[in-house]
Amino acid sequence: MECTVKWLDGMSFIAETGTGHLVAMDGAPDAGGRNLAPRPMELLLAGAGGCTAFDVMLILKRGRHDVRGCSVRLEAERAESDPKVFTRIRFIYTITGRKLKRETVERAVHLSAEKYCSASIMLGKTAEMIHEVELVEAD
Repeated sequence: MECTVKWLDGMSFIAETGTGHLVAMDGAPDAGGRNLAPRPMELLLAGAGGCTAFDVMLILKRGRHDVRGCSVRLEAERAESDPKVFTRIRFIYTITGRKLKRETVERAVHLSAEKYCSASIMLGKTAEMIHEVELVEAD
């Protein structure tokens, strides 16, 4: 896996991933940025959310569960001094489907958190990880 990050101007950067996708990043105005794009730490958090959502959906779909929607909201706290690593991340999964069993969804979340999601497992080296599940019955 590879990625190249290039400075544009001010505190704006463009990352090009090994698969050829572009991601913009920018800093806050008080740090010389123009607030045109996410901060790098926001992208790191989004990556963890995407990684675990992918895992949970894959596990549930492989189990032939009737999943109609999946979202993961992440709430993170960071250290007050440098390096300002994540110290606590709360993952709130909202899974919509028909006749989903709480135990089944919680097992998928657990497997992602403990075995499959490289991003959140890596972040768990510095942060307390909290996982919550909300189930919504689809019409």
